[in-house]
Amino acid sequence: MRNYAKLLYQRVVLVTLSIVLQVLALAVVLARFSQYARWFAAVMGALSVIAVIFIVASRTDPSYKIAWIIPILVAPVFGLSFYLLFGGNRLSRRLKRKMRTVEQLQRDNLSQDGRVLSRLRALSPEAALQANYLAGTACCPAFENTETTYYACGEACFPAMLEALRGAKRYIFLEYFIIGRGSMWDEILDILRKKAAAGVDVRVIYDDFGCITTLPGGYYKKLESYGIRACAFNPYIPIMSSRLNNRDHRKFLIADGAVGFTGGINLADEYINRKERFGYWKDAVVRLRGEAVWSMTVMFLAMWAQIRGWREPVAALRPAAPPAAEEAEPRGFTQPFSDTPLDNEAVAETVFFNLITKARQYVWIMTPYLILSDKMISALTVAAKNGVDVRVVTPGVPDKRYVYSVTRAYYEDLCRAGVRVFEYSPGFIHSKVFCVDGEYAVVGTVNFDFRSLYLHFEDGVLLFRAACIADVEKDFRGTFPVCHEVSLAETRAVPFPVRLWRTFLRLFAPLM
Repeated sequence: MRNYAKLLYQRVVLVTLSIVLQVLALAVVLARFSQYARWFAAVMGALSVIAVIFIVASRTDPSYKIAWIIPILVAPVFGLSFYLLFGGNRLSRRLKRKMRTVEQLQRDNLSQDGRVLSRLRALSPEAALQANYLAGTACCPAFENTETTYYACGEACFPAMLEALRGAKRYIFLEYFIIGRGSMWDEILDILRKKAAAGVDVRVIYDDFGCITTLPGGYYKKLESYGIRACAFNPYIPIMSSRLNNRDHRKFLIADGAVGFTGGINLADEYINRKERFGYWKDAVVRLRGEAVWSMTVMFLAMWAQIRGWREPVAALRPAAPPAAEEAEPRGFTQPFSDTPLDNEAVAETVFFNLITKARQYVWIMTPYLILSDKMISALTVAAKNGVDVRVVTPGVPDKRYVYSVTRAYYEDLCRAGVRVFEYSPGFIHSKVFCVDGEYAVVGTVNFDFRSLYLHFEDGVLLFRAACIADVEKDFRGTFPVCHEVSLAETRAVPFPVRLWRTFLRLFAPLM
């Protein structure tokens, strides 16, 4: 254990220190060069004006634009240099080719069944429009024959996850932002090793940055030694690059293309409350059984192809037939979707925005981080002013103090408009759940912040009149009473220095 901790420490410190030194070296070189070459400062000033014009004209959120424009205009040499290094999502030709391959893989293997869309349109034209957007823009079709189960906490879901892994006959696919050694991962890994030895195709994707403090570098090699095919997404290497911003925040557990899980939980002990961090850790997961799991499977394989750089006969992995129905009642409509930062299409934000504008009774949201764009602030406050019951649940115990400060910076604007804000008193709420009018719900990995909406690879499940939405609503109704409701008077009583600090953080929140 001591050697393991030492390896983690060396990896985090050495890589981070290398990047910090590169940033400092760049700053020193620019400062020295500007001092001895006045023409350089003039040229950088002119280029900064061009960059500002380019940023203003770009298809980006206004808050993100402002966060870059201010440093570029105040300190052109440094601001422009760092924007060129870290701003935007510029793609290399190699990455563009990969993205085209991934998009084509999804289009070849996922298509919207016109009959499903017709039945949805007959039931609700508004819901059909939303489904059509995801099917056409993100290549994520809607399905009917899928059983959905909602879990309001990680420890309730974990036994079902283990059951699905033990029942797998053909393949197991795992994709997680964080894998942490402990009892949860040990139990899962034991099953994976046995399944791989029995000839089951077991694959694991983990985000290298997400696991930087939980796994040693090159952990995928250890998994490969067990017969588990594994890879690390976007390795955290000691080189300055804007690609460090793009992380794989998705969470998938898929068994045989018939059972799939997604939601907030990662594979570490705090997510099932076997280790206490920040009080009680509340999370949420949705389990799918049936046709819609194929969509999750293709999303995983597309990511696998993007990392490995090769393709395979995906259709051969599709289940021969959907699992037999366990009940005769309609199961509603289920639509898993993915969101990538590399296509200039904010899929998750558009889904949330559309649902807020559809609401007639209520919009209830659980999120660990609340860093809102102007568009989302407008949507939430207008809905509240229209008389819709808008409620947002955030953590009572934060995991990141500076993010918590930014989250609280939005409270006054929201409360003034009639949005009700609740802080979860028992501890940290990591759930990413959205419920509208008891008809729509979204459960997935997407936080209400700029990183999730614009920089990370994310996933979610859009549900319409699915049976599990009643459990989502029940979870919210059970959560509100154990929260502290923030009043408008409370937000106005914050001391001036704290308000000033939060305003500063909020201004640059899109860059955090």
